Amino acid sequence: MQVLENIISDRGSRYAVSGGPCHTPEEAALFLKELKRRKKFAKATHNTWACLTTDGPLKNDDGESGAGMVILRMLEREDLRDTIVVVTRWYGGKHLGGDRFRHVQEAVRQFIEARGA
Repeated sequence: MQVLENIISDRGSRYAVSGGPCHTPEEAALFLKELKRRKKFAKATHNTWACLTTDGPLKNDDGESGAGMVILRMLEREDLRDTIVVVTRWYGGKHLGGDRFRHVQEAVRQFIEARGA
């Protein structure tokens, strides 16, 4: 499991991104369970995620509507398969509007770059 914490901060909201191997819906559930063992991530406002598996795409917005699809599209563009990517947000009290999608994209981009290093 690779976790990049405190990568983006905007109007009080903070973001992290994490990821690891994932081939099935069951593995996705296990990954999230393991991530949420860290109290900080369990208390997060949103743990939005996506994964491209051989059985098809998996995604979950976790209340951040549309964010799972943003992650999924980026994984498809990069052809990054069998890897779950979770973008975590701690809400800071102010609505970010469309900027939240920019932040999700930037978080995924940082994960992909860190993974390639």
